[in-house]
Amino acid sequence: MGIRDQNLEVTGAVFATFSVKQTAEVDDLKDSDIGKAVQITGDNQVGPATDGSVFLGKLADLTLTDADDGKRVATVQISGVMSVPITTTYPQVGDRVVGGRAGTGKQAPALTGCDPGGGNGARGMVIEVNGTSECTLILN
Repeated sequence: MGIRDQNLEVTGAVFATFSVKQTAEVDDLKDSDIGKAVQITGDNQVGPATDGSVFLGKLADLTLTDADDGKRVATVQISGVMSVPITTTYPQVGDRVVGGRAGTGKQAPALTGCDPGGGNGARGMVIEVNGTSECTLILN
């Protein structure tokens, strides 16, 4: 970095709190998922992003501990500049993203014609790609 180091991840950050999706009464998000991509899974509820899902944002924090299934809430960054892990198909600068597998993001599919209701759920704009590990995007 040069004389004027950039920290864009503090730009325009907006956070929201959601309940955590459960499978067989076990929370689908754990402390190890902090920093990963999430999706809406139900009414005011989030879980890890899955392949092709609508990318909601980045898991910023979880309350309590991994042992407190059913009692935790998730804080999600839903707007601003953020970095998230990526998977194939890797996005490039200027691309939009959708959910990848296991809490990642990936390049949104190309559209043909107009985007129908429900569409492909593409969000944001990629502003930096770090190889095949993560991308930084502006989400608004």
